[in-house]
Amino acid sequence: MKKIIVGLLTLSTFVFTSCSSDDDGGNPTDTNEVIAPATYAFSRNGNSTVSYSGQTTRIQMGEEFITALKDNSKTEAQLDGMFAHAEGNNDFSDADLNASNKSIRSKTAASSDYFSANTTDANAIKADFDSWIAAQVSEVFPAWANNATAGNAGQLQEAGGGATRYISGKGLEYNQAVNKGLIGALMADQMLNNYLSTSVLDAGENRANNDAGTVEEGKDYTTMEHKWDEAFGYLYGTDNATAPILNEDSFLNKYLSRVENDADFAGIASEVYEAFKLGRAAIVAKNYTVRDAQANIIREKISTVIGVRAVYYLQQGKNNLGTDNASAFHDLSEGFGFIYSLQFTRKPGTNQPYFTKTQVDGFIDQLLTGNGFWDLTPAILDEISDTISAEFNFTTTQAGS
Repeated sequence: MKKIIVGLLTLSTFVFTSCSSDDDGGNPTDTNEVIAPATYAFSRNGNSTVSYSGQTTRIQMGEEFITALKDNSKTEAQLDGMFAHAEGNNDFSDADLNASNKSIRSKTAASSDYFSANTTDANAIKADFDSWIAAQVSEVFPAWANNATAGNAGQLQEAGGGATRYISGKGLEYNQAVNKGLIGALMADQMLNNYLSTSVLDAGENRANNDAGTVEEGKDYTTMEHKWDEAFGYLYGTDNATAPILNEDSFLNKYLSRVENDADFAGIASEVYEAFKLGRAAIVAKNYTVRDAQANIIREKISTVIGVRAVYYLQQGKNNLGTDNASAFHDLSEGFGFIYSLQFTRKPGTNQPYFTKTQVDGFIDQLLTGNGFWDLTPAILDEISDTISAEFNFTTTQAGS
């Protein structure tokens, strides 16, 4: 697949405002400008202040976890251990991951803005992932060698000797539900509704400490700088921040690349990277109006990626429905996960997703009623697609091609 180098061919972004700083992260000291550096590189006293190792760890855990969901020798306990890793447990092939105190489940549906006061929905969402893991082991793994039919789990091979897909009795690939669901419930939620949120960036003494240049104990960064970096890490955490390459993981990074490769949305990757750079530079410059404006740009663009791919996969599934069900069900499973992720999007300037959990649950009910994907019609897929497209600044035709 084509890989995209982001941001290196774009000019640094300038926003005019009153600010000053003694940090050498690419912003001026005695001018009225916030200037984004050419790359996401910031330093203090000659040391880099950029850090997002926890996000890199969770992405790496996620990669091994979603691969394991396709290994029918795995037990439910093993898969649960990878999802809800406890420090020191031997859940992964990488010793560093096993030694980590990080886990995927602990940060799923766990943002400050959406879930700190809404534990009911947070618990229900975590339970969905638990149920998909359990169903993969109890329904799909025992039927691994069976031919799938309506109401019966098993395998389907794509036309022309293509890939074999392992599905539930409703046609759903649970591994795809988990993979694409985590794009919203982990990556987007933590980015858009947690680390880019004023409730996190400005928590406690963060703003006063940032204004004073007070760094965390033993670190080179202020808490506010670090929180912004952690948002950055959920998108670029597997690569070098100063020359990020898209399509490097199986989560947001990959699907920003997919949307960037669509001519109707070309430029979105650079817009996201530029907003991350300028927002970080604004934190260094102590200009929180510019910072928050960039957070809203990121919210809009990342939400758009999720919306575009939800519609794309519904339309691709529609095109093969009834003629190559293995291909259709694979696309619809990916679409299912992106639809699930819509509840974690964020309308810029608001505290609201583009689609609520209730609306998303309604879409899921439409997709899985009766025999699920086996019973779907093009009309239903177009209806859902058009409803999603109408909430974003694109059409079903643009997203579905």
